Amino acid sequence: MRVRSGRTVRDLRRENRTAVLQRLYFDGPQSRFSLGPVTGLSSGSVSNVVAELVAEGLVEEAGSVDSAGGRPRTLLRIRQSSAYMIGVDIGETRVRVELFDLNLTELARVERPLAANGPRKVDRYDVTIAVAHVRDGIEAVVRQAGIAPERLLGVGVGVPGIVARTPEDGAVVHGQTIGWDAVPLERLLRESVPLPQSVPYFIDNGAKTLGQAEMWFGAGRGASNAVVVLFGSGVGACVVSDDLRPGRAVEWGHLTVRVRGRRCRCGAQGCLEAYAGAEALLERWGEAGGRPPAGADEETALTAMLAAAYPTAAEAEADVTALAVLEETAEYLGAGFADLINLFQPEKILVGGWAGLQLGARFLDTVRTYATSYALSYPASHVRIDLGTLGPDAVTVGAAILPLADFFAQGGRQEPAEVEQSAPAWKASLRERAAQ
Repeated sequence: MRVRSGRTVRDLRRENRTAVLQRLYFDGPQSRFSLGPVTGLSSGSVSNVVAELVAEGLVEEAGSVDSAGGRPRTLLRIRQSSAYMIGVDIGETRVRVELFDLNLTELARVERPLAANGPRKVDRYDVTIAVAHVRDGIEAVVRQAGIAPERLLGVGVGVPGIVARTPEDGAVVHGQTIGWDAVPLERLLRESVPLPQSVPYFIDNGAKTLGQAEMWFGAGRGASNAVVVLFGSGVGACVVSDDLRPGRAVEWGHLTVRVRGRRCRCGAQGCLEAYAGAEALLERWGEAGGRPPAGADEETALTAMLAAAYPTAAEAEADVTALAVLEETAEYLGAGFADLINLFQPEKILVGGWAGLQLGARFLDTVRTYATSYALSYPASHVRIDLGTLGPDAVTVGAAILPLADFFAQGGRQEPAEVEQSAPAWKASLRERAAQ
């Protein structure tokens, strides 16, 4: 049956369920009485939806509150153990897999380093190794948490690269900087990971999943126009605006900041990533005469570089080479931030990623100064540049949000056939709610 707007009765029921679920999720326990005004539904519709959700085990009672002169009103909340999500971060130094309940409480995690296994740095990004780490990680977290795989809403995966989709292979990753040329990652995971075919995969750029996490639950909440930047071995960004509500990953790290400059991992010259990414930063320190710790991974080496440049002991002398490279990097980052300010005029620029959090803690004030000097004065005066608040796990959290958002989009039911059609509208409405 269709109503006049062209939507079916089934569509309306799903939208009603979605409205109730999103209010309970973001606003905490609510009574049936309070759900009416905030969802715009009649008391009868609220009662019907709540009855369905309680019967399905998605919603449970959470005590009661006094009413004005009447009987106490029963509070309702999302039942956090009713379903689970897995978030995966295929980073440039490690693969991290985490299992969450509906409240995004971490229940289990596994990390596997991506160590070089050949003469080239790109060898550490061997697709078969990454897929094996994801497979083993998913098996491990499901086993540790002791849940049935059928209770998974899905697996969200953040990757370093551009994600396209094809009917044959699903999500295909184009990661030029790590040597991934049209890698059919979704198909490879489905062939490798022993999960039921009914469990969907949601694969997207890691900067976008970071941005999604910070906008929903972190420092971006309340902003309608923001850029979340990811600093790791490389550099990326996610733009969220009125026109791009779900967020869009942009290859910010490959903007040219110096004509005929350093060679970037992507093959071009003068990219921001060739100066600001952790891998390039450590290379520049060595080229300038510094001594990065031999055999250390990038995270350990960057920590050592910062400690050398900014010693904590009063009597210790700073490594002038490391300090000079870092100060130059701050200017490059400031210029890169100015590009984001001029292009998108955001309310906020948030810095995340393991390298971004380390670097930002040391010289974010300097970066702000350079950004202001390079950007147009009006947009520069209306932007705040801050660190993200969700820590180095934000990419994984954001990846787990992908199946959660889709599940809510379907009104708390898994209906894969309608994902592509209904998810964008839902993400827009949920994004608006999270901003309040």
